Amino acid sequence: MPQKSNIHFDISERKVLLRIFDMISVLGLLYLVGIVFNFDYFKINADHWVWSIVLALYLSIFATIFELYNLQKASKFEVVIQNIILTSSVTVLFYLFTPFFTPVLPDNRLQIVYFYIAINVALFTWRYAYIVLISAPRFNKRVLLIGNSEDMAIVIDSLQKSDPNYQVIGYINTSKSKQPLLPFQLPQEFAVKKVAEVVKEQHISEVVIATRDIDGITVKLYNQLINLLETGVPIREYTQVYEEITHRVPVQHVDKDFYRYFPFSRSNQNKLYLFFHRVLDLLFSAIGLVFGLLISPIIIVGNLIANRGPLFYTQTRVGRNGKHFKIYKLRSMVVNAEQTGAVYAAKKDTRVTNFGRFLRRSRFDEIPQFINVIKGDMSVIGPRPERPVFVKELSKQIPFYEVRHLVKPGVTGWAQVNANYGTTMEDALEKLQYDLYYIKRRSLFLDISIVIKTLSTIIFYRGQ
Repeated sequence: MPQKSNIHFDISERKVLLRIFDMISVLGLLYLVGIVFNFDYFKINADHWVWSIVLALYLSIFATIFELYNLQKASKFEVVIQNIILTSSVTVLFYLFTPFFTPVLPDNRLQIVYFYIAINVALFTWRYAYIVLISAPRFNKRVLLIGNSEDMAIVIDSLQKSDPNYQVIGYINTSKSKQPLLPFQLPQEFAVKKVAEVVKEQHISEVVIATRDIDGITVKLYNQLINLLETGVPIREYTQVYEEITHRVPVQHVDKDFYRYFPFSRSNQNKLYLFFHRVLDLLFSAIGLVFGLLISPIIIVGNLIANRGPLFYTQTRVGRNGKHFKIYKLRSMVVNAEQTGAVYAAKKDTRVTNFGRFLRRSRFDEIPQFINVIKGDMSVIGPRPERPVFVKELSKQIPFYEVRHLVKPGVTGWAQVNANYGTTMEDALEKLQYDLYYIKRRSLFLDISIVIKTLSTIIFYRGQ
């Protein structure tokens, strides 16, 4: 049995810890190499402090792009090895190509190899220590859930999938019904009258209230929770925890209390933010279209040989405030792919050509949408625009689906870089949760995060 501990790290704390110690380990080892060996290329001293800042900046940016701060992947050493090599290689490459802010290339070119090896060794050593020590079960956040037994399976699954260090120890059933028959075993159920004892004996780090039925919180249970609060035990509401861990808004648990859960970001009305957002839209669109022109010979030849038909196609989509517009894309399906009517694109859709599959996975098929951005129909970042027939259908079945039309749709977005590709109602619900999180938390920092994650999607060829 793993050792129980009251020490745990939240998601934000672990990400900060990883980022800080990545830099400390790399700079620390380079400093030692400079002292022990005759290493002239990189020096850490008062005269060359800019060198260290530039290296730390490059390391932070490319480690984010290559997913070294994805906590699910950060706990798997075989994945970390690959991502460290990619991060260190690109970091060193960019570092060599910015000589105004970094050292001049040394006469002994082997020093560059030592520089590269030192960065890898530092990252490998620290990340191995992180996996063995900090990702270990003894540092898990131990949680007690309070809620209806009928909801426990969904609640527990959603929390533990999103955070590998989030461990639900047990739950207290607030409904009168007994635990339903399930194909898997739920954590231990504890008695309502023993909440304080359970928290102490099980070394609980946090109590989460996951019930929509306030009648389940009896006076006796309420008094116990108040006593726990007075002793310093954190007690939080499930939707807050879910949003923090998954970066999604749990619309399926919101019910009718819409404005209680959606204090929308002030950035949606902030004129300064919207101005800079539009400037960045135009800048990224210009870069995207220039890149599209550069690769257009490849696209044209591939279309002539493999797609055999029109290069572009247009489709009606729903934009901001429900306004319809024509979206531009490179054609990736066979001609007349929807003769029988509108159909969701499946993951292994037979209508997609081989060259079209390359366009989708590389995201090249979306380059013409920068024209929509320049026209003002779309933004570079926002919820993905959907077709009117599907919007009508989804709006009837998913609560608050129309809320995603409060902002301009985007070429990329929070849902596109986080949600898996799918065509079921559950997949549409998951994407909506991400879209609402973006609308609720919209900011320049989140926009930058989406751009970086989009680069990861393109680099790892994960487009759909």
